[in-house]
Amino acid sequence: MTVDNATTRGDGTVSTLVGRVLDEGFLAGDPFPDLARLRAEAPVARHAETGAWVLTRHADVTAASRDPQTYCSGRGILLMEIGATYDTPPTMMHTDPPAHTRYRKLVQPAFSPSVMRRLDEVISERARRAVAALPAGEPVDVVGELAVPFPLRVISDLLGIPEDDWPRFFEWSEAAIPGATDWPEERIAELMGEMVTYLLSTAAARRADPQDDVISLLATVEVDGDTLDDTELAMFLVQLLVAGNETTRNALSGGLVAFSERPDQWVRLRADPSLIATAVDEVLRWTTPVVYFMRTTTREVTVGDVTLPADTPVVLHYLAANRDEAEFGPTAGEFDVTRDPNHHLAFGSGPHFCLGAALARIELRAVLEALAARFAAIEPAGPVERSMSLVIAGVRSAPLVLTEG
Repeated sequence: MTVDNATTRGDGTVSTLVGRVLDEGFLAGDPFPDLARLRAEAPVARHAETGAWVLTRHADVTAASRDPQTYCSGRGILLMEIGATYDTPPTMMHTDPPAHTRYRKLVQPAFSPSVMRRLDEVISERARRAVAALPAGEPVDVVGELAVPFPLRVISDLLGIPEDDWPRFFEWSEAAIPGATDWPEERIAELMGEMVTYLLSTAAARRADPQDDVISLLATVEVDGDTLDDTELAMFLVQLLVAGNETTRNALSGGLVAFSERPDQWVRLRADPSLIATAVDEVLRWTTPVVYFMRTTTREVTVGDVTLPADTPVVLHYLAANRDEAEFGPTAGEFDVTRDPNHHLAFGSGPHFCLGAALARIELRAVLEALAARFAAIEPAGPVERSMSLVIAGVRSAPLVLTEG
């Protein structure tokens, strides 16, 4: 069955609707009515411009995520990579078993429970200091004052690099996200080169003199005689620096906006601190910082009533899946800090489940605890500016008023 020319209710055809959903700037507005229509009317829909098929149901996205034999990552994970080939994978996310299994085995020790436990109190103290520095009773942009510097300082702790360099790390991170800025390609390339050079030179120093940090772990890791070469090490360190702050930054800023727009949920959370864990997962579901990743089919496969041939690009739309009524019930479109269970896909699913999920949860928990201890209310103080990126649900500016009590 082909649905790209089918008619939907309301405004336009499915192909028009999918075109909007995959247009740059789509997330700057309200994406959810269009995503809901796709889930209801064409949950497996073709994007005419790229030939990619978009999956918007939670069950379909989950099934594809857990089946790397059918849906491979090695042929690109972003729409802009359709048809691309790489001598070496740009990230571990671009690999499939057995290469992915090898990489996961090598880097897993850097994210072990013992490493996370060591960071827990450090992160909590950082969160308390960051929240204590926020002004009360007057407008503050929580993106620039809290959501950007806090996770960058944490990832600096993790990697063992100077935290005061976080503005430089922020520029590098922004350069790595497609559509996050309007910077010219020359500047982006220069920043990416700077980042790789810096991280590799730091790794070389750690090989000579290992410290208690993740760069030292990765630079010196050896599992069954296997190690990471410089190209692989650069790949991991770039991914850690970028992904290690982007998800938390945008989940935190988007979550605070959600609380400001739904004051009853903030009151409920403050009244019952045991809700922090469920609130963290609801913030992640609600914001879904990584909007989509792409896979390519390795064989013919049927999804719903649509048969996709081999070599077909497939978009796993996590943002759409995380509002699916079939999974989250009639309240899927509501922000609810008591939601449990909450099988959101903000960290993906299957073999590519985010390595840094535990770290992100620790960071979000620490900040929400510190904010709830100090502030009785969070209110909007101006328009929220969202990123034009199609990949990251970014918040560029979010003026709020935080009231003590």
